[in-house]
Amino acid sequence: MTEETPGFDEKPDVPSGATPDDAEPQAASPSSSGEGAAPAGDASAQIAGLTAQLDQVRKALDERTADLQRLQAEFQNYRRRVERDRIAVKEVAVANLLTELMPTLDNINRAREHGELVGGFKSVAESLETAAAKMGLQQFGKEGEPFDPTIHEALMHSYAPDVTETTCVAILQPGYRIGERTIRPARVAVAEPQPGATGTGKAEDESEAGDEKDNGPEEG
Repeated sequence: MTEETPGFDEKPDVPSGATPDDAEPQAASPSSSGEGAAPAGDASAQIAGLTAQLDQVRKALDERTADLQRLQAEFQNYRRRVERDRIAVKEVAVANLLTELMPTLDNINRAREHGELVGGFKSVAESLETAAAKMGLQQFGKEGEPFDPTIHEALMHSYAPDVTETTCVAILQPGYRIGERTIRPARVAVAEPQPGATGTGKAEDESEAGDEKDNGPEEG
């Protein structure tokens, strides 16, 4: 007959209505609650790190965007400058060519004035003038227009009683321009009002006024 060892058959206290297996989760619950607090702190640190990285990426993106905009503006300025230089070079080349043709154009004008522009020479001359006009050449200078030193070159000077300002009375050689650029001024003969003409007219007017005043009382 064996003796029972006291204490080996004893079971832990279990609340009424609970199974013996419920005792083990209760014992493990304190440790599990402590392990759950650590991941929450790690998540906050990760969010902060990602936010900082996002700010850096946004800053880098803004810098690259500004660089791209600056390069685009510089390219646009370069393209406009190249186009402007190309047009200027073309205008200079055309002006040089037309300058060489001016003596021929002057001869054509003189032949036309003397009635010698006839036959085949007339056709060739008109074709040359048409080609020059298509290249932008414009002729200017007319008799009777006011003298302008910026577009006229006075080769002859005289006085005339029928002008009130310095006037072009004869066009010796027409002027030529391309657009707003004058490549040769018009060579002209100018006439100015006669010295003292204005003063003489004023004296005559005053004399006539005095005569009328003197005649007034006599008529009365």
